[in-house]
Amino acid sequence: MKKSHIIAVVVIAACIGLIIATAGDASTYVSFNQAFQMASNGNNNQIHVVGDLKKDGAGNIVGMEKSSDNLSFSFILIDDEQKEQKVYYNEPMPPDFARSEKVVVIGGYQNNAFVANKILLKCPSKYQEEKINASI
Repeated sequence: MKKSHIIAVVVIAACIGLIIATAGDASTYVSFNQAFQMASNGNNNQIHVVGDLKKDGAGNIVGMEKSSDNLSFSFILIDDEQKEQKVYYNEPMPPDFARSEKVVVIGGYQNNAFVANKILLKCPSKYQEEKINASI
């Protein structure tokens, strides 16, 4: 075999190994009901739930509780099926958390409580198109 053929085979094998290694991390978005059912059936995989923060009329987050040392907090998330669930996160609050439009929590149910290991935020974009009223 030529040296270039051996290198090509090694590169292809590395790519296949990378794909197999990352395939286990892939998951889909589910609702809190589906996540609870999966946990009840013994599925301990990381689960992605997307939803909106529960806010009052003034835009303040409802049900958010910080720990006394600010190293963890909990909040209420409303999934796409309008189910409200308290989510616990054992890390400090991410920057711009209160400004988020959508929140993705990655974690699972532990003792009938959803515990997030990671939080992804979708913040409002300053580049969103706004209506322009042109009077001619």
